[in-house]
Amino acid sequence: MSTARSDTTIDEVLQQFLAAQRERLAERTYRRYEDVVELLRDCLDGYAYQSLDDEEHRRWEEEFARNEDGAFCRLFGPEKIAENLGEFLDYFMVRKVIAGEELLKAAGTVTGKLMRWLGERGDIDAASADQAGEQAREAARDLPTADRLGGLLHDVTRRAPAIDREHVGDADWVEDYLQIADVGPGKIWFENGVGPIAVPRGASDLARPGWSVFVTAARVDSRWHLLEVGVVYP
Repeated sequence: MSTARSDTTIDEVLQQFLAAQRERLAERTYRRYEDVVELLRDCLDGYAYQSLDDEEHRRWEEEFARNEDGAFCRLFGPEKIAENLGEFLDYFMVRKVIAGEELLKAAGTVTGKLMRWLGERGDIDAASADQAGEQAREAARDLPTADRLGGLLHDVTRRAPAIDREHVGDADWVEDYLQIADVGPGKIWFENGVGPIAVPRGASDLARPGWSVFVTAARVDSRWHLLEVGVVYP
């Protein structure tokens, strides 16, 4: 468990972080930092209460009753940023934000800088800073890649033949979140025996086993076709 300064809140450290970055960043880059920090704040205030223990949840409910706006970030310390970084990068940025590749990459880059900065100041312990920083570095690399893959898979669905669900047996139809099980040149296999599905070489080059995506697919004459695709999750 990381240790936060008892008198330092999430609101305060985020403001201090941005102030420190403003001194060294170009205006356009700084605005991107502001965007990511505001999204992080929104995620923490909207979702992080779900990870609280009973006593913390009671304190949050009291603060929320006094003033809903920003209750979580006003009440808790920066250790909660590290604890909830996965929720922000892996769920909030993917599911709740309409973000292009640049913003997705920035989410990982900025939060990685934030984790290192918090660790250097002693706001969180070194182990938590290192672990959260690694999460952020992976997100900066994987989130834009997954977004590009999703776009290419969507193009595949647009070229799929018209297939009537009523004419396809249950064993040959799938609508579910599936992990990518294997990848080959121009081919992707999903778990539960779905595949191979023919895709452009650019898509198979981006795909990684273990990533998941909501897919609708059908097998006709022994060939799987990708009919619909959702967001790709690294």
